[in-house]
Order: sequence, then structure tokens, then C-alpha cells
Amino acid sequence: MEPNSHSTDEHVENKNGSLPWWHKFCLRCHQADPTPSREPTWWGKVFPFPLFPTFRQSAQQLCIIVFFFLTWGILYAELGEPLSLNGELLSMTILVISAYLIGWIWLKVTTLPALIGMLLTGILFQNLHLVHMTETYRKLNQDLRKVALVIILMRAGLGLDAGVLKKHYVAVLQLGLLPWLVECIAISITSHYLLNLPWIWGFLLGSMIASVSPAVVVPCLFRLKDEGYGVAKGIPTLLLAAAAIDDSVSVAVFAIILNAMFSTGSVTFNIIKGPLSIIAGVVLGSLWGAFTSLIPEKGDIYAVPLRFLMLFLGGLFSLFISNLIGWSGAGPLAIVSSGFVAAFYWEKEGWAVNKNPVSNLFRILWIFFEPILFAFTGAQITLSALDPQVITMGAICLASCLVLRVIATFLVSFGCGLNSKEKLFIGLTWLAKATVQAALGPAALDLVINGQSAGGSKEDEEAYAKAILAVSVLSVVISAPLGAILIALTGPRLLSRGASSTCGADEIQNATDTNTVL
Repeated sequence: MEPNSHSTDEHVENKNGSLPWWHKFCLRCHQADPTPSREPTWWGKVFPFPLFPTFRQSAQQLCIIVFFFLTWGILYAELGEPLSLNGELLSMTILVISAYLIGWIWLKVTTLPALIGMLLTGILFQNLHLVHMTETYRKLNQDLRKVALVIILMRAGLGLDAGVLKKHYVAVLQLGLLPWLVECIAISITSHYLLNLPWIWGFLLGSMIASVSPAVVVPCLFRLKDEGYGVAKGIPTLLLAAAAIDDSVSVAVFAIILNAMFSTGSVTFNIIKGPLSIIAGVVLGSLWGAFTSLIPEKGDIYAVPLRFLMLFLGGLFSLFISNLIGWSGAGPLAIVSSGFVAAFYWEKEGWAVNKNPVSNLFRILWIFFEPILFAFTGAQITLSALDPQVITMGAICLASCLVLRVIATFLVSFGCGLNSKEKLFIGLTWLAKATVQAALGPAALDLVINGQSAGGSKEDEEAYAKAILAVSVLSVVISAPLGAILIALTGPRLLSRGASSTCGADEIQNATDTNTVL
């Protein structure tokens, strides 16, 4: 069948020749697809474009919904009653499907990240009592969030370009580490005095909140890149690498602090174990990444799925086993290192970084785990149980530290070849929080509920853990839309517009083709 152009502009133009507002709005929500399509002839008559999405777009969304229901059906056939129409897993499945649909609608209507709609869906379901997770399924919830974390970190590792790191390593480290360190310390101090968190709990919160979200930042940057903003100095590629470093360090430091808080044994050994776990994670992850370049062999017709399984299962193993033996800081770094080293060797074989088929498989897997992560995180927030003082003080803490991060980014980006406007833009870009906060926000509360102790009373520790979860969700709700809006508004005003020159067109194109790192 010939491709359907879905162009109805000539039939809806106003007298002055312009398209009506509703047509422009629908076109923003439903983009035309010029590639050949097997769209039925009746589809365009019943569901005219752009009032409705194309047949291809509708079929894709329907497939994903069907996959969720099939998963529930298979489990119901095997497990029976727990997955019946009155069972918890069915309500959890409906929650995830609803989060996916609302997130998709949220993205199309507002152009803000879909994850915000998914998070709000989880909060809505919880507070309308549409979903209820007992202790029986809390462990399943925890494990699913760990799988999502593996996908997040593996995509970060696969998105690191060794060429960019080698050429701009000073700028990447400056932008990836120094602003993170400043905000981490600022959050720790302000949460201690404003939220009355003990110092160790404050640093736990700071290590998580300081992480920037490529899931928000990168798509917004690439929309600017498509219009030529920031391309001449390779700013999208630079921030892509810096954000991956920022996330990796944040997760590793959070895991080290959490493990030190809830572990038993020698204090001296726990202190030494921190840097040792970092070294062990990087070394073992690098060895595993190099191993995947040898096995399976590149010419194997099943090389793509086998390499995907090697990295994915290896990442799961490293995360779960590191938690089991009490070296939780090693797992996240092992995952990032394995993805980075594997992508480095695969590039030598002809698979461009960010364009290799294994990255595409992780991207597809994230489609399913993104609504799971954000819906389940939101579903742990009961609005009636929140302390208004915690929310107020948490908002003040976040706002003040976000402003401080913008200033710190501007000041520490010396020697990066950026002018004042570009430094200010990067500082504003670094405001957005989302993925790491959703993945790690409930971690401390999970441990407290499971009976583990950090040395204080259970009531106090549960209050601290709930405060951390509340602030993590608040950071997503506040900073994710704020970051996306500021990038869209300030990008054209602060970035120069022109063709790629200094950073390399191929590098930028490789980064662009990923659509988003996380």
C-alpha cells in the first residue's frame, strides 16, 4: 500500500490561509509519518488525522498494552487466585497500563516528560484507593525497581562515547562531578537543619537528589539541536556524557552510604569497604564488558540477542549479588563500566556508540519499565499521611539548593570553552531530577519496613525514610517540568545557532539517534 501522507491541511485552512488552532494542537500531539504504511483504507475515514493518531502509532500503543495484559494472563494461569480479578497483581497491572497511557497523553498534550504523568498516576491511584500493595507484593515492587535501575545504568554506560570522554574529559568531569558535589553537600546541610535529619541521613538524601535526569534533559536538548542550537560547540554530546557520569556517581555513593548505615560489623571495615567497592565494581564490570566483545563472536547470527542477555543478566547479577554480600556500591559501577567497555569494543567492530542494536533493545525494555518505576514510586505516597512541615521545608530545601547548583555550575565550568550564556544554560539544564530519584527514593523505607536498622529507633528511622521518599517525589514533581520548560525557553536565547564544527558531526548524530539516554 502506498504511504498515507495524512495531510489534510488544504481542507482545514482558515480564510487567511493559516491552520486553525485545534489543527495545530493535534499536529503537535500526532506527528505525521511519511514512511510506507499498511493502514486500512477505512482507518482514515473513521479516525481522521490529525484528530486521531495514525494507524501505525495506534497499533504500537495497543501492542504495549496487550503485552502487559498477556503477562498478567500468563501469571494468572500459573498462580491462580493471587492474580484473579480481585487480586493485587491485576490492580498493579492496571496501574502500570494507566500510567503508560496517561504518560503518553501527558507528553503529547504538554510536551513535558511522560514520567511526570506516570508519577502522578501512581499518586492518584494510591490516594483514590484504586491500588493496594500488601507486604506480599512489596518485595516484587522492590525487585522491579532494581531491574529498572539496571536498565537505567546500562543505558548510561552504553551511551558513553570514549572519543568524547578522551577529547573533552576535563569538561565532562567538571560538569558531571563538581555541580553534583556542591548540591549533594548543600542538600545534606539544609535537610539536617530544615528537616531535622541526622547527618548520615542528610548525606543519603543529598547523594540521591543531586543526580540530574538525562530522561528529561536529553530529549529537550535534542529538540534544540534539531534547530541548530548548541551544535557548533557540541553541547548536547558534552552534556550527554556529563549526565551519565553524574548518574553513575550518584547511584554508587548512595549505595555505599545506605550499606554503611544498615550494615553490622566493624566501623573501620565499613569505611574501607567504600573505596574498595568502587574499585571492585569498575574492574569487574570492565572485565565483563570486555568479555562480551569476545563471546558471542561478532559474526554469530544471534550476536545481538546474546550480547543483550550477557549485559542485562550480568547487570542484574552484579546488582543483586553486591546487595547480598554487603558491597552494594560495587554493583551500580559494575553495570555502567560493563556497558561502557562493551560499547567501546563494539565500536571497533563497526557498531557506532548509541546506534548499536543492543542499545536499541535496552531502549525497548525501558518502554515497559518506565511506567513500572514511576507508577510504583508514586503509589507509595499517601497524601493524607504526609507531614505538611516536611513538604514545606523540603520544598524550601530543594529550591535553595537548585539555585545554588545553577550558580555552582556557572562558576565551575571554567576552561570548558563556553561563554557566559552557555554556562548559564547548562546550569539551568542541570535542574531536572527524575529517574534516579524514583529508583532510589523508596530504598531506605524498604529496608526499615523489612526490619533492618541503622542504629536508631524504628519509629524515628521510618520517619526519616518517609521524609526522604517525600522529598524525592517532590523533587521530580517540581524540577522535572521546571527543567524541561527552562531548557525550551532559554535554549534559543542563550545558545548560538549554527552548524556543527568543533565537536564532530558524527558524535552529535550518534547521540541524537538515541533520543534519550535513560
